[in-house]
Amino acid sequence: MISAQDQALLSLLRQNARASVSALARTLGLSRSTVQNRIARLESSGVIRRYSLELGGEYAANQVEAHVSIKVHQKLTARTNQALEQIAAVAQLYSVSGEYDLLAVVQAQSLEALSAVLDDIGNLEGVERTNSAVVLETRFRR
Repeated sequence: MISAQDQALLSLLRQNARASVSALARTLGLSRSTVQNRIARLESSGVIRRYSLELGGEYAANQVEAHVSIKVHQKLTARTNQALEQIAAVAQLYSVSGEYDLLAVVQAQSLEALSAVLDDIGNLEGVERTNSAVVLETRFRR
């Protein structure tokens, strides 16, 4: 069970995972040791699995992102998942319900690079067909 204070801590860490324990403690009105213990407990219980990097500035602004729906031959699903995991431009992969089996979030440096990655995905053994939607603008991301 996650307490309201744990939820508040998680929210702060989502905003800035590099925030110091002291700064988090001040914001939450808790002692530094209490916050450190809460973080350790959330990590050991698996609530916090890892910390990650969010790209920013001009680099992020120049990234091209697409959501790629992928229809897979069922007997080759595991092999296709492994192959997709090896493509560095595939940032996230979801198993979904509906006409398509997978949804991949692909990030590339340019439209040309994105096109090459989409070709690579379409040519994977086990991929029956794909449907891509290029992200025009990100309204918000949490």
